[in-house]
Amino acid sequence: MATIDVTDNDFQEKVIDSDKPVIVDFWAVWCGPCRQLSPVLDEIGDEYADKVTVAKVNVDDNPGIAAKYGITSIPTVYVFKDGEKVATSVGAKPKHVLESEFADYLN
Repeated sequence: MATIDVTDNDFQEKVIDSDKPVIVDFWAVWCGPCRQLSPVLDEIGDEYADKVTVAKVNVDDNPGIAAKYGITSIPTVYVFKDGEKVATSVGAKPKHVLESEFADYLN
């Protein structure tokens, strides 16, 4: 599986300093919509592994990075490119919707 876990300690290295776009899923174990979204993002990570990295940040275990990026609702998905947040999606969405929203980074 191409999906990686990211923490407060390695966010800079794995996301900000990445040489390709990173789709970051801010989630929590207790969040039902997060559990719905997770396999969709895993599929995207596997199918587009040559274009993007899919990373998951557990907001309960990593409150620092969640606070830094103002995460107030989960699941929230950000796309980072060249160290900058370039796209946002909030809520569980079907794969085709995410592929459309993030098309600039998947093609």
